[in-house]
Amino acid sequence: MNPLIQLVRVALFATALAAGGAALADDQPAPAEAPGATTEAAPAASSTAAPVAPAEAAPAAAPAAPATVKPELNTGDTAWMLTSMALVLMMTIPGLALFYGGMVRTKNVLATIMQCFAITCLITVLWTIYGYSVAFDNSGMTAGVVNHYSFVGSLYKAFMHHVDVAALWQPNASVPNAIPETVFSMFQLTFAIITPALIVGSFAERLKFSTLLIYITIWWTLSYLPIAHMVWGGPGSFLGDRGQLDFAGGTVVHINAGIAGLVGALVLGKRKGYGTVAMPPHNLAYTVTGASLLWVGWFGFNAGSAVAANGAAGMAMAVTQIATATAALAWMFAEWLMSGKPTTLGIASGAVAGLVAITPASGFVGPVGALWIGVAAGVIPYLAATKLKHALGYDDSLDAFGVHAVGGIVGALLTGVFCAPSLGGTGFSANATSIGHQVWIQCGGVAITLIVSALASFIAMTVAGLLTGGARVTEEQETEGLDLALHNEKGLNL
Repeated sequence: MNPLIQLVRVALFATALAAGGAALADDQPAPAEAPGATTEAAPAASSTAAPVAPAEAAPAAAPAAPATVKPELNTGDTAWMLTSMALVLMMTIPGLALFYGGMVRTKNVLATIMQCFAITCLITVLWTIYGYSVAFDNSGMTAGVVNHYSFVGSLYKAFMHHVDVAALWQPNASVPNAIPETVFSMFQLTFAIITPALIVGSFAERLKFSTLLIYITIWWTLSYLPIAHMVWGGPGSFLGDRGQLDFAGGTVVHINAGIAGLVGALVLGKRKGYGTVAMPPHNLAYTVTGASLLWVGWFGFNAGSAVAANGAAGMAMAVTQIATATAALAWMFAEWLMSGKPTTLGIASGAVAGLVAITPASGFVGPVGALWIGVAAGVIPYLAATKLKHALGYDDSLDAFGVHAVGGIVGALLTGVFCAPSLGGTGFSANATSIGHQVWIQCGGVAITLIVSALASFIAMTVAGLLTGGARVTEEQETEGLDLALHNEKGLNL
């Protein structure tokens, strides 16, 4: 059967399922707060997130408490979050699209950019139908209580039900400052978009477009939404209650995407000629431009995760800049030392690795911690993207696993170290009493993310392949290039 018809059937089924859930929304347990005035956990941050300014948010060690202050719209915070949303959207289109597009061969540039653009559109629709509700609705959740709502949210807000013009999102229960929930939901949408877009770097140049759309839909539903809810869902969320520190997405975004990409690449197999035919990037100017847009957009990613224009946002912005620059230099010098020459691709990749590693830590560490995280992020992902990949022989086309999964793991674990007050951090989570204890909690979150995402990726690629008559393009199409074979267009007319 035509893959497009199969895709439409899957989309219609998902829509019908979500619509049915929305119709049953009144049967779902309502949130403890009025709809829209929702939880006290920082959104793109752990429920134990600790801003730097104590006057604006509770210390990290303090357990989450029920809302005690009526939320009031703060126009300054709202303006910053509107800006942050636009910055993070820019990270995918055009940032990641150009970053990846420049690294593939000329015959696949348009297909790669098309994947990023199409994912942006697909996830926006899915987020509206059911994604936002499953990730962030807190119905039936109670701090310290583990039930099925600790792992996935209900469909209480399916089709953005209860998210109207008057609905507010209050980041901290003890502070009245709030932003429109529409702004919060769109900010979180941009995280939900870039995560699956990152995955395509692992199996670039060999996946059917129809397969991609079905794979992304399944994986995102089975892995991104539950992990986001478990970490950022507020009091009662499984990993948040355990004390997992993830300010802006080390586990939710980067580890989640990186391991999914590796599993997808292993299921698909290597590109034709991999290891025997040279496959250099066709346009490093695109790649560096994309990396630069990612760097700028990442200030919205990390500093925006404070959900306020305050000291926490300022420190998150500072440590993001410090770690990124340090990692770029560390990768450059490591490459220079080991291969004899520093490369443009190397310093750009190092910058992205630094951005990845500082993401979970950006709300919890100080400048000194950012320097050390940057050093580790420049060296360890470099070794993973070069030595480890070649030693094990897998074809992670654009090093999504080496940079995002490995860099995310480095950042998540070092967050547990440099959040220590003695090292300039804001403090441990409520459940931790020492560096070792916090690192152990971080390890648990990393392990759960790796397992859930890997299984979801295997299931998604297998099912998507069955629905489209095989996940991989034919050898003839791969040789011709995906631009012409799948889209009947050329990215570059030379």
